[in-house]
Amino acid sequence: MAKVPEITLSSSCNRTRPVIGMGTSSYPPADPETAKVAIIEAIKAGYRHFDTAFAYRSEQSLGEAIAEALNLGLIKSRDELFITSKLWASFAERDLVVPAIKTSLRNLQLDYLDLYLIHWPLKLSQEVRQMPIVKEHAFPLDIKSVWEGMEECQNLGLTKAIGVSNFSCKKLEELLSFAKIPPADNQVEMNPLWQQKKLREFCKAKDIHITAFSPLGANGTKWGDNRIVECDILEEIAKAHGKTAAQISLRWIYEQGVSLVTKSYNKERMKQNLEIFDWSLTEEESNKIDQLPQRKGVTFASILGPHDLMLELDAET
Repeated sequence: MAKVPEITLSSSCNRTRPVIGMGTSSYPPADPETAKVAIIEAIKAGYRHFDTAFAYRSEQSLGEAIAEALNLGLIKSRDELFITSKLWASFAERDLVVPAIKTSLRNLQLDYLDLYLIHWPLKLSQEVRQMPIVKEHAFPLDIKSVWEGMEECQNLGLTKAIGVSNFSCKKLEELLSFAKIPPADNQVEMNPLWQQKKLREFCKAKDIHITAFSPLGANGTKWGDNRIVECDILEEIAKAHGKTAAQISLRWIYEQGVSLVTKSYNKERMKQNLEIFDWSLTEEESNKIDQLPQRKGVTFASILGPHDLMLELDAET
């Protein structure tokens, strides 16, 4: 079983977490039994950090997998795991935050989360049923009141830490101006072709940890592509190490001091994603990756659509 290094999220919560986690959002969506079996295999492989969300519809499968892993003796206690879930944008109102996390906890069959994130920096109406979002169903987020609800979740012991996802420097600056409990984590799209240098510098200065999703460019989804796994520079470096281009991408992210969430229900790729800690990139290799041409992240904009509020959020990054 692979040994995964741990990081400390931030001084605001002083929580440690495995630096790599398994994401449970899949496209096309996996059936619940397939998801549960994959999560159990991930626990066997050495994963102890799992990322879910109300919107992924994977909380129940993760909860069932955790219960089965305990029954099988794969883990001795729920405390061995680090579980992250997210506040869905339709519940981004002060009075809906605590009920929303309680719903997630019921789905997961857990008493507490390790980390609870605001999923998106906007509010959606309850009528939203599909993506991309219809313009009339998206609204600016009242960050102050929603964050008060997030702080209540932590104060009630429903989560050990709170944070955000898809937040720009501008949105974080606004949040930090009034937060009694600062965000411990900002989960954003990041990979060698979207390196988020400005955001990483800002978060490091503000003691906010960054977690990278889509570290391989969302390959295999309708909004992503294969530009990471088929990047000539990454493939060249991979050959020198006897690794894959995907492993080079993951290792580069790890060397930036960033956590990452990988998404694969394939048993062999699960293991490969953990085989990035007993070797390192040379300075020359890192410099080559640092100089790769950059493009905007694809996941957030593609899912939410091109209307005015999305353009405003995109302009902040």
